[in-house]
Amino acid sequence: MSPSDEEVARFNAFLPGARVRVAATGTGPLDGLRFGVKDLIDVAGVTTGGGNPDWLATHGPAAMHAASVASLLAAGASVDGKTLTDELAYSLEGDNFHYGTPVNPRWPQALPGGSSSGSAVAVACEAVDFALGTDTGGSVRVPAAFCGLWGIRPTHDAVSPDGVLPFAPCFDTVGWFARSAPMLETVGKVLLAGVAPARPETRASKTFVRFDEAFVARAANEPVDAERLHEIAGLLGALDGMSVFEGEGERWLHVYQRLQDADIRASLGEWIAEVKPRFGPTIAARFARLQALDGEEVARCRRLREQWRARLDTVLAAHYLVLPTTPLSLLPKADGKMIGGFYHDALMMNAVAAFGGYPQLTIPFVDGRDRPLALSIIGARGDDLPLMALVKRLDVAITM
Repeated sequence: MSPSDEEVARFNAFLPGARVRVAATGTGPLDGLRFGVKDLIDVAGVTTGGGNPDWLATHGPAAMHAASVASLLAAGASVDGKTLTDELAYSLEGDNFHYGTPVNPRWPQALPGGSSSGSAVAVACEAVDFALGTDTGGSVRVPAAFCGLWGIRPTHDAVSPDGVLPFAPCFDTVGWFARSAPMLETVGKVLLAGVAPARPETRASKTFVRFDEAFVARAANEPVDAERLHEIAGLLGALDGMSVFEGEGERWLHVYQRLQDADIRASLGEWIAEVKPRFGPTIAARFARLQALDGEEVARCRRLREQWRARLDTVLAAHYLVLPTTPLSLLPKADGKMIGGFYHDALMMNAVAAFGGYPQLTIPFVDGRDRPLALSIIGARGDDLPLMALVKRLDVAITM
């Protein structure tokens, strides 16, 4: 039985005011299911606010549904709410200075993760069956891990970005959350219809390998959890590890941040200069960094990204990479020092899927202690549906 609107309201997952509801436009595999839509994604007749009151005030209602929303409606699902987002997607925390923090249903003492915070919470509190989010530097992967959900950042542009507020388009993806692997796959078959998968003969020979630096980052923060995740990775078949960064982790982070900020400036810089919007203090500092970008350095970073992407393509043609989804199990509220360290490690880890446009699927696991555990699997571009089919066959006894 679904919770009442009054019960759902205490989780602060949805936009203030009346819940946005849109009936299905067709019938299909999603008949009777309800989904939430992150407030970066258009629903016809509703103004996409992007988590910022000045963006909301300077834009009008969407003329049509985003392509992803239209596909889901045509397959039988109905929209059951626009969900809160961190301001213009520039956060991994799940906090919004203007509209408040969605409440992590299972771990209310901690942040839900952002920027698709409202979508994750809407699924976790069972207000909807699944929800759309966006992921640039981890905005589906992180809240999926923090809220104990299945989530996927798909292959870049595999799900159409039409009707989505652009943040950093070279990395932006439309992803989704579900409470089970079968639901994740059912939604994926609709959103990824027509996408050419990776070659079956290539997938059949792939092995699992650990992303060593990601396990080291988790061990530095939570050694017991890191050991448990190491054991689970072994059960999945990841018996060997590899260095992804080859000693250049800080350069990976630098390149990711420069390229992301260059794209943000191209997408939002003109609006920011003209409107001078009210941002929360943390978000304002991030946008202020855009003024210091150096064009020659951005060009150098693009060349490095292409070099690293070519090497990753070779690795992922033969392997699936397995890693802890986040460098911490949970992020306590109002702990600035911990949040800073979390960002450093999380963005570095998340840059791998972003640089190559690869799919990364988050898997939640059961554990006796009161905090979430999550592993991710990164595949080659086009491995989205095979990955979902693969994890659906995993031992359900170890999943949440």
